[in-house]
Amino acid sequence: MKLFVCQACGNVLYFENRACERCGHKVAFLPEKETMSAIEPDEEAGGGTWTTLADRGKGRMLCRNAEYDACNWLTDVSDTTGYCRACRHNGIVPDLSDPAQLAGWRELEVAKHRLFYSLIRWKLPLQTRQDNPEHGLIFNFLADDPNSGQRILTGHDNGLITIALTETDGIERERRRLEMGEPYRTLLGHFRHEVGHYFWDVLVRDGGKLEECRSVFGDDSADYGEALQRHYVERAPPDWQQGYVSAYATMHPWEDFAETWAHYLHIVDTLEMAREFGMEVRPKVDRDGELSTRIRFNPYEAKGVEAIVDAWLPFTFAMNSVNRAMGLRDLYPFILSSAVVAKLGFIHSLVRDVAKAGKP
Repeated sequence: MKLFVCQACGNVLYFENRACERCGHKVAFLPEKETMSAIEPDEEAGGGTWTTLADRGKGRMLCRNAEYDACNWLTDVSDTTGYCRACRHNGIVPDLSDPAQLAGWRELEVAKHRLFYSLIRWKLPLQTRQDNPEHGLIFNFLADDPNSGQRILTGHDNGLITIALTETDGIERERRRLEMGEPYRTLLGHFRHEVGHYFWDVLVRDGGKLEECRSVFGDDSADYGEALQRHYVERAPPDWQQGYVSAYATMHPWEDFAETWAHYLHIVDTLEMAREFGMEVRPKVDRDGELSTRIRFNPYEAKGVEAIVDAWLPFTFAMNSVNRAMGLRDLYPFILSSAVVAKLGFIHSLVRDVAKAGKP
């Protein structure tokens, strides 16, 4: 994630800001420019249109979900749906007349918009269900049914990603984390993982990379149902860290790919944020320079995964140490073995090939 500034006063903005906290200017995200922009009413056009100070563009509209304080993005000039590039992928949303469900949906939208920031940065192919009725990317945000006792499970099915609203309950999410033996569990992590399944379909299966992917992640033709049942009975092998980024990744090559995809997005977006702050790690005890790094490159444009990993390992060691000083869990409690780095390299090549093409 980049740092953004208010064009009206120069104050630094968060990605989720609706207004500048210094000057009060209304701000919104401009997806085609990948930046936050101070906005002013377009007096000439009227009708709820805005002028963007970032590029002096006119006639832009806020996403229709801004009405529910669930989105701070502007629509494209050519848009006819009223929804921004992230929200036009929504299918079912919770009951917005229920204050608790509305609050939960807003939390989901924060994570979803951060996901789409990365997908847009890489110019990855993003088809809606209107573009592709059979396999377009669509999100359903569903709540458990207290009457029937039906529990919603987060998952992916042929472009349809279901996110359980229950995951916005911090207590319930922590309970599930402990139950599953996970080192961490976040809403953003769910989005990044599930969209990994979607892009396996789009970039690997339909992109002519199937055999190459199998050589790295294994044979995906293995029965998924049997693999799932075996995983929850036998759990991950004791030496799983030698070849996988997480215990869950050992379950099936599809899950290995999705977990690695999610971690790649974690790493690249976090390193971009560190770069924006000019972060440098230079511990006094590190005479050989193994724990040193200067994050001066753009990870979204890195030629190879080695530069990303070489910066990530010292950075996370430093941040984990800071978290422990505060009595918190490690920021990044994972080990990147050489096998995992190779898998990250495969993901890097996939997204870089699309980015180099210059268009989805």
